[in-house]
Amino acid sequence: MPNIKSAAKRARTARMRALRNASTKSSVKTAVKKYEAQLAQGDLSAAEAALRKAISAIDKAAKKGVIHKNQAARRKSRLSRKLVALAGAPGAPVAQQ
Repeated sequence: MPNIKSAAKRARTARMRALRNASTKSSVKTAVKKYEAQLAQGDLSAAEAALRKAISAIDKAAKKGVIHKNQAARRKSRLSRKLVALAGAPGAPVAQQ
């Protein structure tokens, strides 16, 4: 237990931030899982809608500082490439798992 008031406050705020960050990360994971489920079913229109929601959740997490902006860009890119590969666009990269 901290002996100094400021250290006690830092411990409290760290716990609150950790809970908030965990909630944001969970929403990102849920959105990505829903998107990947739509991809597995092969429904392109539903997958596109799920991709938009996943990208939105990732952007919100990056804006809050829960994930780094480069990590957000990398995740969005990978998710988009999976959709393009499923659509079978000419010259599309093959999605690797």
